[in-house]
Amino acid sequence: MLYYNPLDEFCKNPTGAVKESDTLTFRVKCDSFVCTLILTKDGDDCSKHYELIKKDGYFEGELQVSVGLYWYYFDIGKGEFVGKGENYLGEVSRYPQAFQLSVSSKDYKVPSWMKGGTMYQIFPDRFFRGEENKSVPPEKILHENWGETPIYKPNFAGQVLNNDFFGGDFKGITEKLPYLKSLNVSVIYLNPIFKAYSNHRYDTGDYMSFDPLLGTEDDFKALLQKANELGIKIILDGVFNHSGDDSVYFNKYGRYDELGAYQSEKSKYRKWFKFIKYPKEYESWWGIKTLPSYDKNCKDYIDYITGENGVIEKYTKMGIGGWRLDVVDELPAHLVKAIRKAVKKVNKNAIIIGEVWEDASNKVAYGKRREYFLGGELDSVMNYPLKNAILAYVTTGNLDELRQVIFEQIDHYPKDVLDSLMNIISTHDTFRILSAVSGINTAGLSKQSMENLTVSGDALKKAKEKVKMATLLQFTLCGVPSIYYGDEIGMQGFKDPLNRRCFAWGNEDTEMLEWYRTISKIRATYSAFEDGKFKEIYAKGGAFVFSRYNEKCEVAVAVNVGDKQKNMSFDGTLINLIDGTEHEEHFMLEPHSFGVFIKK
Repeated sequence: MLYYNPLDEFCKNPTGAVKESDTLTFRVKCDSFVCTLILTKDGDDCSKHYELIKKDGYFEGELQVSVGLYWYYFDIGKGEFVGKGENYLGEVSRYPQAFQLSVSSKDYKVPSWMKGGTMYQIFPDRFFRGEENKSVPPEKILHENWGETPIYKPNFAGQVLNNDFFGGDFKGITEKLPYLKSLNVSVIYLNPIFKAYSNHRYDTGDYMSFDPLLGTEDDFKALLQKANELGIKIILDGVFNHSGDDSVYFNKYGRYDELGAYQSEKSKYRKWFKFIKYPKEYESWWGIKTLPSYDKNCKDYIDYITGENGVIEKYTKMGIGGWRLDVVDELPAHLVKAIRKAVKKVNKNAIIIGEVWEDASNKVAYGKRREYFLGGELDSVMNYPLKNAILAYVTTGNLDELRQVIFEQIDHYPKDVLDSLMNIISTHDTFRILSAVSGINTAGLSKQSMENLTVSGDALKKAKEKVKMATLLQFTLCGVPSIYYGDEIGMQGFKDPLNRRCFAWGNEDTEMLEWYRTISKIRATYSAFEDGKFKEIYAKGGAFVFSRYNEKCEVAVAVNVGDKQKNMSFDGTLINLIDGTEHEEHFMLEPHSFGVFIKK
């Protein structure tokens, strides 16, 4: 007999990540004569051994652990150990795979306002144009017609400049806030809005001013005010790893009045950047010369971003809801800590979300283990592991990756972080969800080949079915769903910038729009999706059934991507919240179907 499950409060209490002040209880059911907890702090060569006390049918022990990341397994004698095995349960092995234990500071708090909400991501130039008669400087292009294909082909010099604009702006977003409220949106994440050369604006030109094409500071404040009246917070994109070469700081083309680092070694910005051979050779993000990297050890630069009257203070004081930190794994820990300190000094309830593509609780970047959730850095991250696992499940029917990711995140992340994860299903950096599940093979295709590549007919019907199942999981698993603008109306698009087309106002897929409104309303109605625990009910043959529950309610979610019926039995009567049907004692989960249920 052996039973150890770190997600079961009997075996590990508290479950998940813990705080340094918590008393941690371990229990292992086994037939051995001895059971010893082997605990190793990440980076240490020596382990600590804690002998558990034998009880009636199990071993038990208590301890408190200091802040840090740990790995553990159990020694049950005779050269055998209990480590992580199949289905995330304890498994006897001579070479055990360790479980993870994350221990955060007792003072670590994550703002609670985002939990239970729905996020909406906007690429500002492509959402809605509220002001006509715009003009651009000669180095930029303004499209005459909203909805044209963005320019993606290289120019005569072989460069893709991303210098074409459609004119989406702050006034346009403000005008469409009632539309977003109809989707039960509670927080908007804006891609960069500061002055920049490109349409994506990740090449910041001047942090201290808004891009003129988006509007004025008064326009932005009006957006904040209207959003606040509707109960919607706004999160800004903080791009602090690199600048634009066409910026007040670098000023490679001399378009700014101030002396830039590229122009003169006497520039006050010279030490913000790392030059290999001045001025033409310098460090840049992934070797992209238009994105010169900052020297993140430069005190003047750090003070400019995080100091008094700095970038963080200016916009946080305006009343934004927080920041999303671009490529946060490329920012050193001391800078992330300084950003957190600056944000929380102005507003302790402002949230800080990092762009991390892996498990952020044990992430290693540039040879260093990151400490995002130990107390001094982030509140949340973009949930790429869950995105990838959901897409794998709805396209292949394989549940293994999805279950593993769910179990790992519950086990590794602090509960408040888990409830605040930014659950993406597509973003400005990935294929749109409808295209991603279409089954179209784009391997080896050029962007030109992808430009007019769309899914239609029966293939579209099947793809929309997959989107509904994917988004149902996105909206009901732990975390906060993030809708990428236009996904809710069935927009398609593969590689950037084809996934960044203008919002198709007037050409909405009403079926998809109604679906998003339905699931977002269900989410907003039941508090189990705010802070509820997760319980797996059934996972086999392409069918996945689980519940989210707290003291107030329990909601069951069933998805079947397989080709066989599944007869789900239960006590009493369940109501399917999607279509209002009632089911007594059993529900036939048909192939390629789904449901959300509560007890009558």
